[in-house]
Amino acid sequence: MIGDWLDIGPVDQIAPGTARTLAVQGGEEIAIFHTLDHTFHALVNRCPHKRGPLSQGIVHGSVVTCPLHNWQISLRSGEAQGDDKGCVPVVPLRVDAGRIYLLREAVIPHKAA
Repeated sequence: MIGDWLDIGPVDQIAPGTARTLAVQGGEEIAIFHTLDHTFHALVNRCPHKRGPLSQGIVHGSVVTCPLHNWQISLRSGEAQGDDKGCVPVVPLRVDAGRIYLLREAVIPHKAA
């Protein structure tokens, strides 16, 4: 871990155009997407419509299409596209020296005192 960032592995663990999931505390999953233009994005792995697993959707450009009902979700903002309304949380991600890092607080939330 570097500072507040958690190292989750090398960039080549996720093929371009696909996603992988990471289970986090509280039973949530984060979907980490690798686009065909070699950018990475992370979202909570549930469509705002019917909680479909976005990690199983089709990645095209900077959008993922939910496998359940074809909602298109922006990988940058988490917002549903077109006439659909809803948003999924975006998880801060960075790539450094060929490694993927997620904001630690998004993966391991602080416990209330």
